[in-house]
Amino acid sequence: MGKKFLFRHLIILFVFLFSLNLNAQIVNGADLLFSENLDLINGKNVGVICNHTSLLSDGTHLVDALLNQKNIKINAIFTPEHGFKGAAKAGEAVEYKNNFYKGVPIISLYGKDKKPSAEVLKDIDVLIFDIQDVGARFYTYISTLYYILEAAGENNKTVIILDRPNPIGGTYVDGPVLDEKYKSFVGIAPIPITHGMTIGELANYFVGEKLVSGLKSNSLKIIKCKNWHREIPKEFYQKWIAPSPNINFFETAFVYPGTCLLEGTNISEGRGTEFPFLQIGAPFLNSKEIIDKLNLLKVDGVELQAVTFIPEDIESMATNPKFKDYSCNGIKLKITDPYKFEPVKYGVKLLYVLIKLYGNKIKFTEASFDRLAGQSVLREQLLNKVEPEKIFASWQKELTKFEKKRNHYLIY
Repeated sequence: MGKKFLFRHLIILFVFLFSLNLNAQIVNGADLLFSENLDLINGKNVGVICNHTSLLSDGTHLVDALLNQKNIKINAIFTPEHGFKGAAKAGEAVEYKNNFYKGVPIISLYGKDKKPSAEVLKDIDVLIFDIQDVGARFYTYISTLYYILEAAGENNKTVIILDRPNPIGGTYVDGPVLDEKYKSFVGIAPIPITHGMTIGELANYFVGEKLVSGLKSNSLKIIKCKNWHREIPKEFYQKWIAPSPNINFFETAFVYPGTCLLEGTNISEGRGTEFPFLQIGAPFLNSKEIIDKLNLLKVDGVELQAVTFIPEDIESMATNPKFKDYSCNGIKLKITDPYKFEPVKYGVKLLYVLIKLYGNKIKFTEASFDRLAGQSVLREQLLNKVEPEKIFASWQKELTKFEKKRNHYLIY
C-alpha cells in the first residue's frame, strides 16, 4: 500500500514539474550565448548576421551585447532583406556603402550580393546567425541562412545559430514541396510552404541533406532555446516585433503562408493598408459571395469578415500597391483558433473560389506565382478548377517524404 501511494505521488509530482516547465518563459539562443556559451566565441573574430529582431530578453541588441565583451571582436554585420533596422520595403535592394554601426561595417546580403564573399570573410572566424523567422518557405531570411551556410563551407568557417521559436508553431507542415526547377531567393530549397522548423532545425536540414556543400557538421553549432516544445509561443501574443514591415501583427504570421500566394495574381494581398495579408480584395469582388463560398469549403479556426479598403502608399510598407487609390471589396480574417487554421489550404481554397466566381477576371503573373508555389502545377490545377481536396491530395506524397526526412533534424 505504501509503495502504491509513493508511486502515485511521484507521478503527480512529475506531471506538476512538467507542467511548470511547459509554462516557463522561453529563453532564446541569444540569451543562452552569453549565459552558457561564451566559450564558443572567446578570442574570436566574429561576423554577425542580424537585424532589428536580434534582441536579448532585456531588449539589448545582440551586436551591442557582443561589443561589450572584451575578448570578442566583431569584424562585420551582415543584414538580410529589409536591412539592419527592418524598415526597407519588400524586394527593395539594400546597399551599405561606407556604412557602420559603432565602428563595425554593415554589409547587405540583399542587394547585388546575397552571399558573403571570400574577401569579406577572410578576417572572420565565426559567423553568428540570429534573426526571427516566420515559418514560410518564401520568407527570404531562410534563403540568407542557406547562403551563409554555403559560404561558411566554402571558406572553412564555423556557424553558430542562436535559435528562436517558429512563431506559427513547430508542427504545421503543409503545401507543395518546391520543385528544384523553381529554386529562387523566395524558394531556396525543396521544402514545403510551411516547414514547421526553426532556423536551427532548417540549418540542420540544409547541411544534413547536403543541400549546401562543404560545411562539416561539426562546423555548425546550434544554441537551442529553452522551454519551447513546438507550441505557438504565448510570448508573441504579448510582445511581437514585426520581423518585416508587412508582418506587422502576430496574427499576420499565421495567415501569410496562404495569402502571400496572391502576390502572384491581380488580387490585392492587402499591401498599402494597415492589415496586409490579413485582408484581400479588388474593386470587382463581392465580399458576401466569397464568404458564402468559402464557408461551404469549411475554413476552420478563422472568422471571415466583409471589408472595403483603399490601398495607398505607406512609408516602409508599400509603394504603388495594387489598386492604389481605388476602393476594393474583399474579406478580412480574424484568427479564432491558430491550431485549427491551415493557412496554405486556406490560400488554395480562396483562389479556387475567386476563379470559380470571377473566371477570367482573375489573372496570374505566372513566373511570380510559380516561384511562390514552388511549381507550376498548383496554378494549372487552379485554372482547371480542380477541387481543393484533390489539390491537397496531389502534394501529399512528396510532403510525406519531406516529413520523414525532417524528423531526423528536429531538436525540440
